[in-house]
Amino acid sequence: QVQLVESGGGLVEPGGSLRLSCAASGFSFSTYAMSWHRQSPGKERELVATITSAGISIRYADSVKGRFTISRDNARNTAYLQMNRLKLEDTAVYYCNAYQIYSGYDYWGQGTQVTVSS
Repeated sequence: QVQLVESGGGLVEPGGSLRLSCAASGFSFSTYAMSWHRQSPGKERELVATITSAGISIRYADSVKGRFTISRDNARNTAYLQMNRLKLEDTAVYYCNAYQIYSGYDYWGQGTQVTVSS
């Protein structure tokens, strides 16, 4: 059974930090690219960051460059999103995604809420 379970969300003040985790099971994690997406009320889901299967290539949305860091630990089947200098506009539900390019298999987690508020 494929599972992606996000954790680490919560309430944080502007300027604060959070680290999200995405624990994967039921598939070959090390062969999948991982990404983080977010969705705010009334807005479309947007891509935040991606990392290739071996962690060699990483990309970020312009809105989070220099503040967020995506990483992965293939030995632990876990992806991470370190979020620093959080802003009010970072408030959203954050989802992790696993995508295997050559098969097209695509899995999503259930999401974790991040709220930035003073």
